[in-house]
Amino acid sequence: MTTENRLYEEKVWDRSIRIFHWVNVLCVLALMIIGSTILYANLLGISSEGKITLKIMHAYVGYVFAFNLLWRLVWGFVGSSTARWGAVMPFRRAYPGELKEWLRGIRTGQAPEYRGHNPAAKLMLLALYVLLVGQMTTGLVLAGTDLYFPPFGHEFAEWATGAGEDHSQLVGLVPGAKEMLDPEGYAAMRQFREPFIYIHKLFFWVMLVAVFLHVLAVVVEEIRHGNGLVSAMISGKKVFRQPPRN
Repeated sequence: MTTENRLYEEKVWDRSIRIFHWVNVLCVLALMIIGSTILYANLLGISSEGKITLKIMHAYVGYVFAFNLLWRLVWGFVGSSTARWGAVMPFRRAYPGELKEWLRGIRTGQAPEYRGHNPAAKLMLLALYVLLVGQMTTGLVLAGTDLYFPPFGHEFAEWATGAGEDHSQLVGLVPGAKEMLDPEGYAAMRQFREPFIYIHKLFFWVMLVAVFLHVLAVVVEEIRHGNGLVSAMISGKKVFRQPPRN
């Protein structure tokens, strides 16, 4: 085999990264479907009880999503070389130069190949992780204000009922029940949650666009280099036509 035709197979993504990726894909897809159904529940003729059931399902999937994301955040500090935040995020001192070189290569048709993410992909990943962390944080707050679910639900239940430290008043409190609520406390709690609803919805729409761009970029990169980006998230290995950069 000549040097020009030589293929380089490199192990890129460790098992933890691959598991995180596909669990995240499934969770985000399920959360978007359930969340859209909740958002348009009135148009779909879903009852109040049905809407609460959907919110509970959304929260349970959200916990899986949150634990998976938290593990990825930790793995970025202790994982393999391509999983570390220094390799994934556009924060290195050399990054601006790498981005300029990559953009020049795109214009000339000679863009360098990277073992991990190319400079543009790092920007996309930064945006995606900001959106994911934002959705996780606001979602946990909304699960507490809507359903009194952990980790903040107990505090919101105390606020909504005016129970304070008298936890006996919280026995029997269920989502959607109005009888045990303190009108002033409940109104203040609902006002507190308004910005979290806005951010959660805003990030939802932005994430739809970001996911579309992410998939489109994967398709374009696969056509351009043919190094098996999708299969690499299954096997952990990518194929290159030239020695890749780190």
